[in-house]
Amino acid sequence: MKEKEEQFSFTSENLKKAKKFIEMYPKGKEGSAVMPLLYLVQEQCGWVPESAMRYVADMLHIPHICVYEVASFYTMYNLKPMGKYLIQVCRTTPCWLCSSEEVLNTFKKRLGVNIGETTKDDLFTLKEVECLGACVNAPVVQINDNFYENLTPKKVENIIAELSSK
Repeated sequence: MKEKEEQFSFTSENLKKAKKFIEMYPKGKEGSAVMPLLYLVQEQCGWVPESAMRYVADMLHIPHICVYEVASFYTMYNLKPMGKYLIQVCRTTPCWLCSSEEVLNTFKKRLGVNIGETTKDDLFTLKEVECLGACVNAPVVQINDNFYENLTPKKVENIIAELSSK
């Protein structure tokens, strides 16, 4: 039997922020605030649980599926818990041409995980994303809020070692 999912609600501080986001949109178009509200959920939880999607939909008076469609379309929303360090490897053409495959394979081999997996110690989650917008310095990886550019397998080894020691 499936355990009952924990109900989500914004903290009082995030509820105030959510209301400000909603107020930015014209009357009748409040559903347009779905993206900033999902981002608030992710800041609060570290990911976007299904109960939070329902909460946001109810808050915006839109169908639940509309929120799920947005959350599942954009790679910036995590639909399951992530490790302490979320490694997002850009796989679009400029990075691929500059050996992003080698960079990805180094992460996979060194961490012992595949795309979409988290290390057993919950330290690293490996994710594949579309363009990170730093094509001139390809290949590029974003780890949490930091960008790492002009990567090589050796640089990847150093990044992993540095983050593992924190």
